[in-house]
Amino acid sequence: MTSPILTVRDLKVDFDTPDGAVHAVKGISFEVSAGECLGIVGESGSGKSQTVLAAMGLLADNGTPTGSVMFNGTEMLTADAKTLRDIRGDRMSMIFQNPLTSLTPHMTVGAQMREVLKLHKGLTGEEANKVCVDWLEHVRIPEARRRMDQFPHELSGGMRQRVMVAIAMLCGPQLLLADEPTTALDVTVQAQVLDLMDDLKRDTGTGIALITHDMGVVARMCDRVVVMRRGEIVETGSIDDIFYNPQHEYTKMLLDAVPRIDQPNRPGRPSLGAAPDAGVAPILSADDLKVHFPINVGGGLFGKTKPLKAVDGVSFKLKPGETLGVVGESGCGKSTLARGVLKLVPQTAGTVAWMGRDISSADRKTMNGLRDDLQIVFQDPMASLDPRMTIGNSIAEPLTVHSPNLDKAAREEKVREIMPKVGLDPALINRYPHELSGGQNQRVGIARAMILEPKLVVCDEAVSALDVSVQAQVVDLLIELQKEFGLAMIFISHDLSVVREISHRVMVLYLGKVVELAGREEIYEDARHPYTQALISAVPNPDPKMERARDRVKLQGDLPSPLDSRAPLRFLKSVIVDDANAQQYAPKLIEIAPGHLVAEHDPFEDSGGLRA
Repeated sequence: MTSPILTVRDLKVDFDTPDGAVHAVKGISFEVSAGECLGIVGESGSGKSQTVLAAMGLLADNGTPTGSVMFNGTEMLTADAKTLRDIRGDRMSMIFQNPLTSLTPHMTVGAQMREVLKLHKGLTGEEANKVCVDWLEHVRIPEARRRMDQFPHELSGGMRQRVMVAIAMLCGPQLLLADEPTTALDVTVQAQVLDLMDDLKRDTGTGIALITHDMGVVARMCDRVVVMRRGEIVETGSIDDIFYNPQHEYTKMLLDAVPRIDQPNRPGRPSLGAAPDAGVAPILSADDLKVHFPINVGGGLFGKTKPLKAVDGVSFKLKPGETLGVVGESGCGKSTLARGVLKLVPQTAGTVAWMGRDISSADRKTMNGLRDDLQIVFQDPMASLDPRMTIGNSIAEPLTVHSPNLDKAAREEKVREIMPKVGLDPALINRYPHELSGGQNQRVGIARAMILEPKLVVCDEAVSALDVSVQAQVVDLLIELQKEFGLAMIFISHDLSVVREISHRVMVLYLGKVVELAGREEIYEDARHPYTQALISAVPNPDPKMERARDRVKLQGDLPSPLDSRAPLRFLKSVIVDDANAQQYAPKLIEIAPGHLVAEHDPFEDSGGLRA
């Protein structure tokens, strides 16, 4: 390695809070060299983000850094405001976790990019535009010149993140600090962003400090790793040392907790129960279910409306004690499907049958009578729990609606019975949501769903916001609860590794349509549809040697607009009528083996895919 471009020595970060001093970072030291990617890993609260914010001089007003952060001979902790402005965005750049809060909403993409070039390079006008368009094309944003005139809210999450990467790289920085740059992205977009960062490191010699809790991303990207816990470094070493010969118990725990797409059943973890017998009657059936939303596309009072086909003819059956995993990219209709099945959004067509009874046209009173059997666990527990209610009252609330015969003491007894089953200490019964961790609040959400002993639970991205160790605990918990109560589950996630651990069968959605449906072994070992292959190929695996040797399947371009009638035929272009408003062919699902359904598609090379 060349000499370090960033040297951190005995860095401490303390915050002055109403509850006293908080020691977020407790004297850590590391280096980053040119052309090197250093992974900084650890769970929430380990001090990762505060470390790089201190290095950039971006700590909150109540934060105090001490120690030394040297960037190419400049001491960042004591540098004046002008020096920091000259360095930030030019020689040292940062990609933040949430691009929507980092981009200015009332400025176009082009205006925000030109601002950086004017400040640091003195470039304006067409000269600046050319550099901006070049970088947008470099980060694989289609129609780059047109995107320059768009606002952040007009771009997808993946494109916004790529705009952030382009802005960070505009001035050719020597050091790139990336704080969870792919956490909120779909696996295919994540793979594109990681490939881009790897290309930049290799082609320009940029040093990268990558903060993440995803050990698969670390295995794909990093040369060395720093493992942090509670503000301290517990282990550091080369990528192979950390993954194949970890020394610290915390590092071993992190690696053990990471879901692996190549190992559905890992030793020491609860295994998924057996799939229901073929003769068992389904508890839930959906037949040609459609959920369309009218969208005004003309603008103004008299604009035209077009149907956004969020769910477009989905059929499946779910048996008692079975978990159906539902995967696909953002916008493919996963959450809308769940809400359509539960009658939380109106369906446009098709039928939903619950225990053999058609509930498609059931009124609100009828559905209220079924709600104790149909429950949902949402993605963000803090958004679905009332902050003014204790967790005991939140868990008991469904009982007040569906079991009005129970008095307060009986409800509390049931709450105290369910809390240990979901891994919560009954002593927490009078705490409020803000006093619990994210994992504990997610368990509260599961307890709320389970207290009525339902027959069906829908988990909508229920573990995506959790640290890997907490995620593993919640997945284990759901498997155990399914065995105990004979639950049927619909498990929605963009993380295909987690889906493999918890699902008996997997359904892949693309723009509201099913493109593949099969048992978990068949779909992961013998995926047939190009979209399924690309999704599985994009998942990073926590095994550096395997990551270096993998043959990747990639999709070209971005997810097209769901308002375009041609979009669902991305993988069957041979039958497209080239008119965005025309009635298009509906690909049929073909059973290629017992229980393995695949949508019609063109040969892989003709359907927008490539192998690399």
